Amino acid sequence: MTENSQAQPAANPELPTQYAPAEVEGKLYERWVERGYFEADEKSGKPPYTIVIPPPNVTGSLHLGHAFEHTIIDALTRRKRMQGYETLWQPGMDHAGIATQNVVERELAKEGKSRHDLGRTDFVERVWQWKEESGGQISGQMRRLGDGVAWSRERFTMDEGLSAAVQTIFKRLFDDGLIYRAERIINWCPRCLTAISDIEVEYQDDNGELVSITYGDGDETLVVATTRAETMLGDTAVAVHPDDARYTHLVGRRIKLPLTDRTIPVVADEHVDPEFGTGAVKVTPAHDPNDFEIGRRHDLPNITVMDERAVITVPGPFQGLDRFEARSTIVAALRAEGRIVAEKRPYVHSVGHCSRCKTTVEPRLSLQWWVKVGPLAKAAGDAVRDGRVTIHPKEMESRYFAWIDNLNDWNISRQLWWGHRIPVWHGPNGETVAVGPNDEPPTGEGWSQDTDVLDTWFSSGLWPFSTLGWPEQTPSLEKFYPNSVLVTGYDILFFWVARMMMFGLYAMDGTPPFHTIALHGMVRDQFGKKMSKSFGNAVDPLEWMDKYGSDAVRFTLARGANPGVDVPIGEDWVQGSRNFANKIWNATRFAMMNGATVEGPLPDAAEMSATDRWILYRLNETVAQVDALYEDYQFAKLSDALFHFAWDEVFDWYVELSKTTFFAGGEQAKVSGRVLGEVLDVTLRLLHPIVPFVTETLWTTLTGKESVVVADWPADSGFRDQAAEREIEHLQQVVTEVRRFRADQGLQPGQKVPGRLDLSATPLAAHETAIRQLLRLQEEGDAFQATATLPVAGATVALDLSGTIDVPAERKRLTKDRDAAEKEKQQATAKLGNEAFLAKAPDNVVDKIRGRLAKAEADIERLTAQLAALPEG
Repeated sequence: MTENSQAQPAANPELPTQYAPAEVEGKLYERWVERGYFEADEKSGKPPYTIVIPPPNVTGSLHLGHAFEHTIIDALTRRKRMQGYETLWQPGMDHAGIATQNVVERELAKEGKSRHDLGRTDFVERVWQWKEESGGQISGQMRRLGDGVAWSRERFTMDEGLSAAVQTIFKRLFDDGLIYRAERIINWCPRCLTAISDIEVEYQDDNGELVSITYGDGDETLVVATTRAETMLGDTAVAVHPDDARYTHLVGRRIKLPLTDRTIPVVADEHVDPEFGTGAVKVTPAHDPNDFEIGRRHDLPNITVMDERAVITVPGPFQGLDRFEARSTIVAALRAEGRIVAEKRPYVHSVGHCSRCKTTVEPRLSLQWWVKVGPLAKAAGDAVRDGRVTIHPKEMESRYFAWIDNLNDWNISRQLWWGHRIPVWHGPNGETVAVGPNDEPPTGEGWSQDTDVLDTWFSSGLWPFSTLGWPEQTPSLEKFYPNSVLVTGYDILFFWVARMMMFGLYAMDGTPPFHTIALHGMVRDQFGKKMSKSFGNAVDPLEWMDKYGSDAVRFTLARGANPGVDVPIGEDWVQGSRNFANKIWNATRFAMMNGATVEGPLPDAAEMSATDRWILYRLNETVAQVDALYEDYQFAKLSDALFHFAWDEVFDWYVELSKTTFFAGGEQAKVSGRVLGEVLDVTLRLLHPIVPFVTETLWTTLTGKESVVVADWPADSGFRDQAAEREIEHLQQVVTEVRRFRADQGLQPGQKVPGRLDLSATPLAAHETAIRQLLRLQEEGDAFQATATLPVAGATVALDLSGTIDVPAERKRLTKDRDAAEKEKQQATAKLGNEAFLAKAPDNVVDKIRGRLAKAEADIERLTAQLAALPEG
């Protein structure tokens, strides 16, 4: 293991009898920040390791998803820092356009005002005021969790530097013909009064209605079905498939549009599925994306029938009605005319909702700004295909390609006041001028800036390089770009990751923003259900931190972090992690009180006991295993490996086996004390990235050094001793089997019984005292009567259980259990021998029966051995 070159330990270090997280975590974190451990120096000669925080919304607070993601990132950066890298975990927040504007508008509503009462300038100023006073709550919560971010570099997506980056890339894209303005169908939220992107629409099954309506009169009629009858007021055609013989005679003719004084044409279009419904569809180009494309192909007019609040604007009896009220009113009017030929209620269908306010989204024709994503998306796909960027786990690549290879142009304008205002000026004669950060906007009569702001994802898409000073060629940009890895949820692969890939490759001359995209799943409750306040299963991680400590929350989350897989979590699991932290504390305290030390070099192997050599062998294997799992982002597996090594092998086996040595004192106790000190030193450093607080307290007390945060990451020394490993495995087999027998006889773990131990046929003679202690064996005594004899792995253990158990009752119980196992074996064997059953039964059913058979056979063997060990009578 690598030696740390800090100060030598203080004499007689002491630890409190109990670990109290609340008393140490806050103080430790502030000490780390004050000492600058998390800051990054672009002038250092160390290799860089960079990760950006997925910027939380300024309106947000820490939830379990944040805690999970931050735990992973913090563990990665803490380990790399210990490995000698110049680490930068870049912090910051997103201005969250719609969400933040909604928050401030609600505050204004309490005063009986709207943003229009203030005007744009004063409203934006009010938002900035709110941001300074109430925004950023999550920063304090990140400190609670232990996030090792470079706080001096904290950025905000609307600070001065990032604003310059936004204006710069907008102008470049505009000048390159990759940003344009056009009328297209967009997703419109009538509550937020803005366009929202496809990925900000949440689809859910709603109960609606499907009505079939007769269009036309006499022989020239068609039946169309719709779930949105109110949009028929904007119909400009009915479309049928060109090869549908049912309607060939109507193609090119005009038919009566019900409830209006208009006629509309029947057009033939390949888009129509003749097998679906009646094979005829109404075409409303201004209110449906597919209809819009049909309209463009057939040069149909676009008739908008609703305003921005989804209120009907068409003159007549329905004008002024909300869209849902208009729907029922129009259906009633059609029914009165006899034009409804079928109605289905409820009709369950997928409906889009605004992800922020849950209002039903309205497709709407609107003049918007767009990014032409074709060339940008191709570059983003190529960067993964040619290996410049690796997606982990690899199976997520297909989802990435399915998205990036089929991107539609990106609507980047939002009808809000809070956000990056689009840097375009419109002139009196239709001129359009994009203005960069160092340009003077055009002035004079008739010139005005565009009123829209940019989609929030536009600015957050620049995050990996704008936070480093781009478009200026800063030392930080040179040192820390590209990022080493992006850690984020698979659920925003399309929201954020794709945007960063496109912008990074475009702005940074083909250099992708990160080498690796490490995708994780979503945190769910212990039953696998999505956490939600509406479900009543949402958890505030701060409450768990208050009850169990931040380390317990972090370790629980890390133990569930399989790449790309959702993470179930329950409070009892956090309790278990708290118990682990307490176990580390108590075992380390005991070890330090009984000779564990880091002073001086390790003794020669020849001076060590087999137990010492075994634990050093296992320690080095664990170092190698943990390193390999870190490189593969296998947090669940590495956390589990550390848990079982620390709890099972170090504390439950090595410490217990060494107690006789420590109590005896002498030179061998000094040797084992130094070995135990080494094991604790390395184990605490291995654990530190995931459970930083308890390990900091224990490691600094054990070693007397400055901080484990800046200690060296352990290295595999190459020490191996397979003979010692086999010897201790032999010992573990003996102890485990006898413990199992004791438990089966109903003996309590601490209950002592007289016992005779014969190790003459094994290499375990030197361990007899330790084995006796582990098995709670008293000396035989003159009245010893071997009522049970167990041959185990070459050893023989005779126990005197007289007066301890009721032998006849125990024999009866074991016989009954063995008979049941025999019956189970017979039934399973019969089924597996039945060819007819095997031919029809599903594979999983057959596998289950095979498992039952294997268990029954193992039970029979175990119960037979227990019966044989009991005395007769």
